[in-house]
Amino acid sequence: MLLSRLRRKLGDAVSTAPDDLARVSLDSARVPFRPDALVRPKSDEQVQQLLLLANKLGVPVTPRGAGSATTGAASPIHGGWVLDLSDWRKIRIDATSGMAHVEAGAVTKAINDAAEAKGWFYPPDPSSLKHCTIGGNIATNAGGLRGAKYGVTRDYVLALEGFLPTGEPVRWGAPLKKFASGFNLRDLWVGAEGMLGVTTRATLKLIPKPQSRWTCLAAFTNETQALRAVKQLLGLRVVPSILEFLDRQSVDCAQRRRGASFFPKTPACSLLLLELDGHPAAVRETRQVVQSLFKERALVTKQTADPEQAETLWEARRTCSQAMFQMGDTKLNEDVVVPVQGYQALLRYTLELRKLTGLATPTFGHVADGNFHVHLMYDHGDPAQCAQAERGLELLMEKVVALGGAITGEHGIGLAKSPFLSLQHTEAEIAAMKRIKDALDPNGILNPGKMFEPFRMWRAERDYNWTFPWDHHR
Repeated sequence: MLLSRLRRKLGDAVSTAPDDLARVSLDSARVPFRPDALVRPKSDEQVQQLLLLANKLGVPVTPRGAGSATTGAASPIHGGWVLDLSDWRKIRIDATSGMAHVEAGAVTKAINDAAEAKGWFYPPDPSSLKHCTIGGNIATNAGGLRGAKYGVTRDYVLALEGFLPTGEPVRWGAPLKKFASGFNLRDLWVGAEGMLGVTTRATLKLIPKPQSRWTCLAAFTNETQALRAVKQLLGLRVVPSILEFLDRQSVDCAQRRRGASFFPKTPACSLLLLELDGHPAAVRETRQVVQSLFKERALVTKQTADPEQAETLWEARRTCSQAMFQMGDTKLNEDVVVPVQGYQALLRYTLELRKLTGLATPTFGHVADGNFHVHLMYDHGDPAQCAQAERGLELLMEKVVALGGAITGEHGIGLAKSPFLSLQHTEAEIAAMKRIKDALDPNGILNPGKMFEPFRMWRAERDYNWTFPWDHHR
């Protein structure tokens, strides 16, 4: 009955084909929940009709873009209808004002490519940028490697268009450089993980395209030496566009996968990958500061201003994630953030966790802004390892909060971090969030079951047979 009413309203925008439902039953977290229908709306009117009908019938609606979310935020945990906006891909660059007018399904890399073609730059760069959509980036306030210098998605959103969960059309902000009218509900939607409304379009701020880049890969004796160099760089007011850290566990597995060391004379090392960008004169000046420091601190470096040669230096960072599956067939990838004073304490704790759990804890991350990706590697078919991974995850989250950090920097809460929300926020803070949710979504139909309802995803069965375009080959 429910499906027949949906079909009468939306016609061929509705699919119940088994392959379609399987595709949208899970996101990159790989915990599947079968929906009843997939809806690919062709117009704003159809989005509105879907939400009005869902409210009337009490059917859960899960908004979705590409499905690259790593936390289960795009998984339809309560079934219902999946609202897929990945076909909404229009991009228009206003080269005079430096703005991008985009639909929710526009792919992040396509937005930057269109901007660069007109001399502009869209900086946020999540690792799945070749596939992820701007709607999903807005939902999770996605970050990326350039966050320390350029900020995250929220810093570039000027205006949003879409619908409240009740089906009412809204526009938050405007395509203007200044806007101070009313409550800032635009920023409330950014990072709300699709629980407070459906974004259909956005206006994004662009910045001038950097004229010059310089890349350096530096090896250090251990994590302590690498992080000391980071702290000194930041103290010298060096703000790199990218500063990536790899611990020795990450480097070791990347080198084994590669079949060769990145620095043959110093194979057992921790690495920093640094990129400077901007005006050529400014890059040259800052480069001299970096070179001087690395000459004193690093064992050895490789440097280049040539884009093609820079790609060879990036191999260390691009290889380590997929190489980790040598250490176990499953990973818990935690995107925690700690203040600079806590960097070394966090890395020491990852090694303590390795001893406590008996599991590998390779760690890399965006060290200029303290966003570390700590991994717990284990074999999903081994109950003892599963139990140790769960124990290690809980201890890690407690440690991060104790260090004054955050349980997530760019992935969001979704299902995966829901058991730890109360570690990060007080009862009063969580209650305030729930009241906002209830006010905007009185029938609780939009992306229900996320964030506020603890879900221990590591205990759930995962579907490893499904392959996504952004997957790393194991």
